[in-house]
Amino acid sequence: MTLPHGLTTGTWTLDGSHSEIGFTVRHAGISKVRGRFQEASATVQVGSTAAETKATAAIKTASFDSGDANRDGHVKGADFFDVEQFPEITFESTSIVAKGDDYDVTGNLTIKGVTKEVTIETEFTGIAVDPFGATRAGVSGETTISRKEFGLTWNAVLETGGVLVSDKVVISLDLAFVAPQA
Repeated sequence: MTLPHGLTTGTWTLDGSHSEIGFTVRHAGISKVRGRFQEASATVQVGSTAAETKATAAIKTASFDSGDANRDGHVKGADFFDVEQFPEITFESTSIVAKGDDYDVTGNLTIKGVTKEVTIETEFTGIAVDPFGATRAGVSGETTISRKEFGLTWNAVLETGGVLVSDKVVISLDLAFVAPQA
């Protein structure tokens, strides 16, 4: 399994100011709520092949932002993330498998103290050298999880039937990494 041309071995570091870790969840069965996490750290330890490459990430749960202060406060509380007790969501890859120009990144996702294996379907979006001489690589990806499997079980039954917050959460990633400096 080969890696994209130009992706050098070593530790690539997340550029948080040019990255987004977001989510989408259905609300009241009729609309979607989108949000993101404002603070995260991540590295990709690039090996000679995809199989020798490892990715890790830590997301600060208190940085959750959906654009609504009341909702954000509820989600940061004990009903959902319980940010005081569980300050981070973590991911550690266990395998990276090339699928043509794309990659399946499988690993252990831990939310609220519960660890489950997930696979993130990713697309390598390219390499560029910025005006300051730093080499950057882009990756986008998506996976869908069941929030209940991670202990995020709070909900409210609607008068018309159904529930307020769907179980299915789509996690979407648009990430920029900076190459190790020589």
